[in-house]
Amino acid sequence: MRRLLIFSFVGFFAQLIDGALGMAFGLSSSSLLLAYGVAPAIASSSIHMSEIATTGVSGFSHYKFGNLDKKLALTLIVPGAVSAFLGAAFLSNLPGDMIKPFISSFLLLLGIYIIARFLFLRPSNENQKRKPLKKRFLYPLGFLAGFMDSIGGGGWGPINTPVLLSQKGATPRKVIGTVDTTEFAVTTSATLGFLIFLGIDQFNWLWIAAFVIGGVLAAPLAAWLVRILPALILGVLAGGFIILVNLRTVLQSVSISGDVLTLIYTVLIAGWAACVLFSIKRNIQFNRQGNSPLKETS
Repeated sequence: MRRLLIFSFVGFFAQLIDGALGMAFGLSSSSLLLAYGVAPAIASSSIHMSEIATTGVSGFSHYKFGNLDKKLALTLIVPGAVSAFLGAAFLSNLPGDMIKPFISSFLLLLGIYIIARFLFLRPSNENQKRKPLKKRFLYPLGFLAGFMDSIGGGGWGPINTPVLLSQKGATPRKVIGTVDTTEFAVTTSATLGFLIFLGIDQFNWLWIAAFVIGGVLAAPLAAWLVRILPALILGVLAGGFIILVNLRTVLQSVSISGDVLTLIYTVLIAGWAACVLFSIKRNIQFNRQGNSPLKETS
């Protein structure tokens, strides 16, 4: 019962961040399951099954609040859904114990990327005209993000959102809302792949229910808060959490433990705290200058 309550809380927290940043539900949730010793394929399949409900509610909420770019969504959905199914097939046929350190390493790198992306996020220029994105850029991006989403239990948001936000004249709330909405199709495709290649008996329905309850409760709130929440700070918090959880699996795979492990975690937590304080300071500075990258006025 205690574990289910923890999973529900993580589902709520992860979806709150995911809805506000366009990323983190899958990464946060799969990181927790891997830390509990769950095989990567089982972790990813359970997360994707729960995300059918959470991304459905989140996508509808973003649509109602006007956070959706329909043209961008239609371009990303097809390659993302196809590659997510292929990724599920690939992961389902790999031995769990062999691939777990590699999956954790991938999640760890994504956590570092998320922190770096939001720690040094430049303020957007409201007068900057948006440059239309070409399909030859969006198709490979969607394909890569969908495949890595299935492999790591999360990746659609962490890959798409920072890349799209970095484009000239990008509207933050439209990018985040579009990535969150299209994730419904991607996670449904990945889940179908896991059902076919793993079988329905491999899904832990209690874990799924716990993540769904927490995620569904947070989804509408996150879609509403996306206009006002400090994304710089949330991005650093989410990235640090992902690093903290997955570092344990990576270090254990190379037989690091004891005092050395304690020292590494101490330095990591201190560095994470420093990053959070730095992001708070930058957020205050941007708000004073009136060019904050955290809010959209249009």
